[in-house]
Amino acid sequence: MNTKQSRIRRARKTRAKIAAVKAIRLAILRTNTHIYAQIISADGGTVITSASTNDKEMRSLVPNGGNVAAATAVGKRLAEKAKGLGIEKVAFDRAGFKFHGRVKALAEAAREGGLVF
Repeated sequence: MNTKQSRIRRARKTRAKIAAVKAIRLAILRTNTHIYAQIISADGGTVITSASTNDKEMRSLVPNGGNVAAATAVGKRLAEKAKGLGIEKVAFDRAGFKFHGRVKALAEAAREGGLVF
């Protein structure tokens, strides 16, 4: 079993629990060069809003998308967008990634921005 398969296996448990309680989900994807975050509806079928270091507006703010500062900026931007849509409570889906570094920075910035999870 390789690293990606292990991460996806770990992510399955979290996604199953979030689906069982029918919560709006904040899902992330971390690559070496970028970090992506989406808020997905409770039925799991619709992306409500998203933010990433690959967005045009974020590229001008953060020159390198693969660091903690960039993840913090994405978390703040996502929280702003969610608050604008009236979303406050979400379930954090770390997609099998360890909760440290960029993942932790994004989560803490989203919490500071007003999201509750």
